[in-house]
Amino acid sequence: MSHPSTNSFWRRYRRNRGAVFGLVVLLLVALLVAFGPLLAAHDPWDMVEQPFLQPGQITGFALGTDTLGRDILSGIVMGARISLLIGVVSTLVSLLIGVTIGALAGYFGRWVDATLMRFTELFQAIPSFALAIVLVAIFEPSVKSIVVAISLVSWPPVARLVRGEFLTLRQRDFVAAAQLAGQSTPRIILTQILPNAASPIVVMASLMVATAILLESSLSFLGLGDPNQMSWGYMVGAARTVLRQAWWMAVFPGLAILLTVLALNLVGEGLNDGLNARLDGRN
Repeated sequence: MSHPSTNSFWRRYRRNRGAVFGLVVLLLVALLVAFGPLLAAHDPWDMVEQPFLQPGQITGFALGTDTLGRDILSGIVMGARISLLIGVVSTLVSLLIGVTIGALAGYFGRWVDATLMRFTELFQAIPSFALAIVLVAIFEPSVKSIVVAISLVSWPPVARLVRGEFLTLRQRDFVAAAQLAGQSTPRIILTQILPNAASPIVVMASLMVATAILLESSLSFLGLGDPNQMSWGYMVGAARTVLRQAWWMAVFPGLAILLTVLALNLVGEGLNDGLNARLDGRN
């Protein structure tokens, strides 16, 4: 089975200008995460000036201050870490659950498939956002409870995707050859089938990070964000009562969310383009 070289992957990826733009934006966000403490002029929780300063009204406060006189720019810089942490960690947990269930259902089929798919449908029957609200409210708002809630509502689509891939790939000759060679079932799943199903999983993962960031922002807007951690969603949520009086409090963290989510979606499209050769090679 042929796999595209790294060079051919990047060549196809670069053809999508939107994907290149998305990658640049994500690199900038990654720099914010890595060097946030050095870039932030103030602690995002410190009351450093008078409240409701408009953007640029005073030197050193390019994006203004909030209701308590905290620096909006410092909040956005430091909030990138928590927002991305929630997005990435919840996606990894969702992938772990979804890939495991989908792989077992697709490989074994029959009653295993039927049982696991009914379990998956049980989660899909409940509106995901409503379930996330209930879970966070039960466990009390915190980064940990938000990650758990987002993970539990995000894995079903992964399970269905992986199941479909495994149902197709388990019929291939290389799987039969591995079985004849006496390889164990876990080894066949992990080293033979899963690598060949990785392309669509990687694409979906990039989109799931974007969805997780939006979910965290929505929960925070409803007052269910972690009150002890600065995040973009928390900043938007804190601004909901003064939207007319201080528009900048919601607009700038909202733009940060918009650009990051857009970048992740564009990168997902680029990954899909770059991995198309692999997908075509399997057909």
